[in-house]
Amino acid sequence: MSAGRDGVPPGASNGTPSARTADRATEEPDPHKADAADAADGADGADAAKEQTTEEIDDGRGSDMNTGDKSTAGSRAQIAGSCFEPPQVQIFRARRIITLARADGGANADADPRAETEALATLGDRIVAAGDWDELRSRFPGAERVDLGEAVVVPGLNDAHCHPAVLADTRLRVSLTAHAMSAAGGSRGLLAERARATAPGRWVVAEGYDPAADPQGRLTRAALDAVSREHPVIAVHFSCHMAVANTRALELAGYRDTDADPSGGTLGRDTDGRLDGWMYEGAWFDQWYRPSGVPELLGEFTLDDRVRSFAEVCRDFHAAGITSWCDALVSPRELRLYQEAARRGVLTARVGMLVWHRYFEDLARVGMRSGFGDEHLRLVGVKLMIDGALAGGTCLCRLPYPSQTGADNGIQVMTDEEFGATVRAVHSAGSRVAVHANGDLAVGKVLDAIEAARAEDPAYAGTNHRIEHCSLVDDNLVARIAAAGVTPVPFGAFLHEHGGKLRGYYGDERAAAACAHRKFLDAGIRVGGSSDHPAGPLPPLLAIRTMVTRTTGDGEVLGPEQRVTAREALEVYTSGSAHATGEAHIKGRLAPGMLADFTVLGDDPLTVAPERIADIPILSTWVGAQRVWQV
Repeated sequence: MSAGRDGVPPGASNGTPSARTADRATEEPDPHKADAADAADGADGADAAKEQTTEEIDDGRGSDMNTGDKSTAGSRAQIAGSCFEPPQVQIFRARRIITLARADGGANADADPRAETEALATLGDRIVAAGDWDELRSRFPGAERVDLGEAVVVPGLNDAHCHPAVLADTRLRVSLTAHAMSAAGGSRGLLAERARATAPGRWVVAEGYDPAADPQGRLTRAALDAVSREHPVIAVHFSCHMAVANTRALELAGYRDTDADPSGGTLGRDTDGRLDGWMYEGAWFDQWYRPSGVPELLGEFTLDDRVRSFAEVCRDFHAAGITSWCDALVSPRELRLYQEAARRGVLTARVGMLVWHRYFEDLARVGMRSGFGDEHLRLVGVKLMIDGALAGGTCLCRLPYPSQTGADNGIQVMTDEEFGATVRAVHSAGSRVAVHANGDLAVGKVLDAIEAARAEDPAYAGTNHRIEHCSLVDDNLVARIAAAGVTPVPFGAFLHEHGGKLRGYYGDERAAAACAHRKFLDAGIRVGGSSDHPAGPLPPLLAIRTMVTRTTGDGEVLGPEQRVTAREALEVYTSGSAHATGEAHIKGRLAPGMLADFTVLGDDPLTVAPERIADIPILSTWVGAQRVWQV
C-alpha cells in the first residue's frame, strides 16, 4: 500500500471525520424525504451533466475566473478543506470513467452520453465538473493533475449491509473458517492452542465456524469440554446466528439442561434431552447483544486492541474498492469503536449505522433519528430481526423444510406483537427500520408491519424502510415491496459461497429463486448491495460477478433467470446502496455536486467477460478525492 503523507496524496486534506465535517450534518434531508430526493436522482444527474460544459467555478486558489453558483459544491468543498490551506482543484483522468450519471438504469443507459466521461475535476471532497481532459485542464490551469492512465474508474463501491466493527473483534479471536480448519486439521487443536495461552476463567472465543467444513466433525458441548473445562469456550457459526458452547459457557449464560427454549430461539439437545451446546437465534444472540447478556464475553480486548484491528479492517475494505459501508448491527460497543477510530484518524471510509433495536428507546429519548451525523459517520436506522439465517437453515418460510433445529419452517425471533409495536415506534419517531428477514413468511410479516405503521402515522409515509437479505420471495411479495417503496438489500456473493447449501435446506425451486435481483429490478425496485461480511464474502466485484452469472463456488449455475447485467449489478453496489442509506443525493454517481468517492480498476467491468469480473484488480480507492488505498 502506498500513498502520500498519512495515506493522503500531496495537496489533499485529511479525510477523517473532524470538526470540519460536523457542520454538514444539518445539510442532509430527513429520511422521510429521502424518496423524494432519490426520485430526483436521474434529473439531478442529467441537469448536472448538461451544465458541466458551461459551469464555471473558482479553481480554489483565488483566480480571477467567474465563480458561478458555488452554493453547493464550492461551499461544501471549503468546509472540507483545511482552515489554513484552501482546497485545491484536482483533475483526474482515466481511460474510461463510468459515471452512472443516468441513475434509472434504463435499457439504453449504455448509449447515454452522460454515463461515462474521460476526466473529473474535484474541489475539496466534491466533484465540480466532468468532461474531456483537455477541456478541464483549460478551465482549471492551476489544478493538480492526476493521470490514472489506462485505468477504469467507477463510483465508489458501497456495501449496504456488513459488520466491520464486529469483524475487528472477530480477527482478534480464534479463526475457525474452512481455510483455517483445513490447514490445522480441524477445530480442536486451534481452540486448545488458544486455551493454553489464556488465563483460566477467561473466555476462549472462536469465529467463522462452519460445521460442514470441520475435518474433525461438528463441535458439541462435549467436544468443547474436552478442549477445556477451565475456560468458557464458545464457537460462533459463520452466519453469526448460532453458536456452540462448553459447559462453563452455558453456565455463565444461565442455561441448564432443564430449561425450556427461550423466546425467539432454540437450545440444541442430544438424544437424552441434555443441552448439546448449540444455541440458535435468540438463545445465542441475546447473550451477545442484550444489555443484560454475558458481559465477560465482550470484555476480552482493550479498546486499543480493537482500534488497531479495525484499522486493518478499513484497509481490507478499501483494498476491495469499498468507499462506504453500512454497519448492520451497532450497539454501544460498536459505536464507541467507531467514535474512537474517527478520533484517532483511523476511520477512512464513510459509514452508516443501523442501531440494534434494543437501544432504540435510548436514541428516541434524546431525540436522535435517521440522518443524524455527517458524511463520515451517520445514523441510518434501527435494526430488527424477525427470522433466522439463510445458510444456517433457520429462516422463516411458509412451506416446511428440513431445518437443522427441528423446526419445520424456521425460527421467528420476535413475536408478532413485539415486532409490530417496535416497527410502529421506530417509524413514528421518524427513523428508518431495517429488518432482517430471509424467508417468505418473514418478509410478509415485515411488509404487514410497515404498512400498518404507515397507516397509523402517515406523517412519515415516505420513509424508505429496508428489508435486509429478503432472500426467498414470490411474485406477490415483490409486488408488495414495489408498492410500499421498501428497499431490499439482498446478498451479493452469497450464492457463490453458500449456494450449494441452499438446495439441501430449501429444495431446488426455492434455492434457484434466492436473492432475486432480476425480479426486484424488473419491478422497478431500488436494490442495495450487500456482502453481510464476515458471514459472506467481502469483494464487491465477486458479488457483481455472482449477480451477473449466478454461478456458485463449485461452478453450478443457480437460478439463471435471476441474472442481471453488469451495469445493473454495478448500480446495485453504488447508487442502489446509497439509496438504501438515504444518501443517493450525494453518493453513487460521479457528477458535479456529488462526493468524490471512486474506485480505480484495472479493467472495465462492463465489457470484460462476466466470469472475469471478480479478477479485475483494484488499483486504488479514493474517498473525498483523497487516496485511501493503492495496490
